[in-house]
Amino acid sequence: MPPSAPIKSRISGAFAESPFAKSGIPDRLGLGGFQSMAARYSIFSLIRNALAYHEDWPAAWRSPEPKPAYDVVIVGGGGHGLATAYYLAKELGVRNVAVIERGWLGGGNTGRNTTIVRSNYLWDESAALYEHAMKLWEGLSQDLNYNVMFSQRGVLSLAHSQHDLRAQSRQSNANRLGGIDSELLTPAQIKALVPVMDLRAGGRYPVLGGALQRRGGSARHDAVAWGYARGADALGVDIIQECPVTGFRIDNGRVQGVETAKGFIQAGKVGIAVAGHTSVMANLAGFRLPIISKPLQALVSEPVKPVLDTVIMSGAVHAYISQSDKGELVIGAGTDRYVGYGQRGSLPVSEDTLGAICELFPSFRRLRMMRLWGGIVDICPDASPIIGKTPVEGMYINCGWGTGGFKSTPGSGWVFAQTIAHDRPHDLNAPFSLDRFHTGYLIDEHGAAGVAH
Repeated sequence: MPPSAPIKSRISGAFAESPFAKSGIPDRLGLGGFQSMAARYSIFSLIRNALAYHEDWPAAWRSPEPKPAYDVVIVGGGGHGLATAYYLAKELGVRNVAVIERGWLGGGNTGRNTTIVRSNYLWDESAALYEHAMKLWEGLSQDLNYNVMFSQRGVLSLAHSQHDLRAQSRQSNANRLGGIDSELLTPAQIKALVPVMDLRAGGRYPVLGGALQRRGGSARHDAVAWGYARGADALGVDIIQECPVTGFRIDNGRVQGVETAKGFIQAGKVGIAVAGHTSVMANLAGFRLPIISKPLQALVSEPVKPVLDTVIMSGAVHAYISQSDKGELVIGAGTDRYVGYGQRGSLPVSEDTLGAICELFPSFRRLRMMRLWGGIVDICPDASPIIGKTPVEGMYINCGWGTGGFKSTPGSGWVFAQTIAHDRPHDLNAPFSLDRFHTGYLIDEHGAAGVAH
């Protein structure tokens, strides 16, 4: 389904019954409920609308003007912000919520990543959080009644040296001890799994083995944002686009609301989930965070017939590759070497990445690249996120995911919602508080995170 447009006055008979009559949510539209999400998508609604030339599909979500006040305002309309609003409404009954986005939904990192999903991180704290996200991923399409195109095709991380092999063995054993699937593959097993790969890699990047998480894979980034937006809207959440935040009102150390381009919005609590621009929001609120922002770039090739049905990662050469449902090869590179907010690529990084990809996959050398872009990653000193309270009472922050933000989306939104609703962290995100940079209890995931997702 496409993003939202103003709701049509003509609603298909299939959507006549409003579930909000049962839920107790008021009919604020005067149309029998929020028809934008009232009916469930199904094969029957698809056939019915096909017979009507697909002219009667309702909008996926509303585009309301902001109310004067909300119980919770979420700053950031990407996957994390929308997931937080959805779980606040669905799991915790907090429905007087607004999601404020300066541009369009999913226009930041959510729509600019390479869609890899996995949970095989090294330390117990990280692995537990990402595994929680993985379990939510596995039922997300059913939960949202929206196909997020989650494909558990497996994620294979390559080893090019004895050091890589030892590191992968350590990480794989740690995963298995924590109940997370992981297996070590020999070069012969890798060749059988990915026949198109050259294990000799031109002598530069010989493949000596690899670690495989079969439950890992990829999902459609736009569908994740749209699915959460549709679900949150159906539960009464206001999604306000084209509304930049210009500041915060803080009185006696407690947040009172948000200053926006559409005026002041009072809020009992404020959650910030803006990825690479988190430090900007923190500065507006009067505190600093131990994060830096860098461009991370990716590119896609022209579409070809199916040739790669596994996600391939190589942390040593800073490259990763998969094939999309449209046939494009989706290629990820490393972070740029400078701090910045540019959502574009740079030729030196992409050239290094494509050089490594061509060594590993010689048959890809004749493919033409169609698009090159960048996202802005926010990176903590220990390559782990910050999810919790801030020095401002009533203000919460979700940031520092680096290259791991997309794969964590459901789990991140779930624990952030719990933290906001209860004014304390959940057990899963308690280790990721801002205080750890004072106590020294860091969670160093540089080895398991790196820049290869």
